[in-house]
Amino acid sequence: MTGFLFELSFLLAAPVWLLMIFAPGWGPTARIAGSPLTVLPVLFVYLALAVPVFPELWTAVSSPDLGSFRELTALPDGAGAVWAQVIAWDLLIGQWMYREGRRLEISALLMGPLLVLTILLSPFGLLVFLGVRGVRARPA
Repeated sequence: MTGFLFELSFLLAAPVWLLMIFAPGWGPTARIAGSPLTVLPVLFVYLALAVPVFPELWTAVSSPDLGSFRELTALPDGAGAVWAQVIAWDLLIGQWMYREGRRLEISALLMGPLLVLTILLSPFGLLVFLGVRGVRARPA
């Protein structure tokens, strides 16, 4: 079941990513990407994975150290919960980037690859986007 939930977390987020990358100008995309509710299904997966390992999760977050985090992620449900959390937060970051890109009229040809980079390596994608945003938002 853990493996299924691990896979499901990304599959639930993928349609939103696909819309933002391949249909950025389509009317429903803006409404969907503008809603924080898109992460709810992924968060339900997170809860399903996190509840069984809650004691280990609580230890890892209430008194964080590398050892307790390693113990959490050594558990299948623990690793799955961390993955689902990453998927949810990455999606929220991607949605914000999409909305900012549209607001600043950044080309979809640039935003598409930036969103793909964010799916794969969100800190890198966010850093590059913040640089592009900074240049684009400068007053003329």
